[in-house]
Amino acid sequence: RMEGFGYYTLPTGTEYRGSLWDGMFHGEGHLVRPRGGGYRALWDRGVPTQGKYTFTDGLEFEEEKWLYCDGYDRRFYTEICSGFKPPGIAQLTNLDPPKIIPKGCYDCGDGFYNPKTRVVVDYKRKFLRNADDDEHEWILRTCRKAWDITTEPKLKP
Repeated sequence: RMEGFGYYTLPTGTEYRGSLWDGMFHGEGHLVRPRGGGYRALWDRGVPTQGKYTFTDGLEFEEEKWLYCDGYDRRFYTEICSGFKPPGIAQLTNLDPPKIIPKGCYDCGDGFYNPKTRVVVDYKRKFLRNADDDEHEWILRTCRKAWDITTEPKLKP
């Protein structure tokens, strides 16, 4: 069985970096997610006893006093860290500038969704999954869509 300090990649692509004992996470260790973010914890025989989750953008989850996106303060984490943009310049996502969504598609958080094919691809255009009816409806109702019309001013003759 694995013992000492090491790296272990789970089937999901998440990687554990840290201490192992008798084949289990034991001691200080860090789970690193494939798209960023992770969970740093103190482990006891495979069970985390204390830890902290950090999102891809650097925001740390706090179980107590969690105020991020609570309905009263709807700023993105980058707006909390860097402040608001000038009036008239909207920030549509936490990533600024946001990813450009292909025409007719939606940004569903982990990739782009094409409602015609019902396929979700990651941001590098690799296949992720086929959306079922529930996910299809949720994406159409809540996710950011590529602009159908151009916002450029029309030239006058």
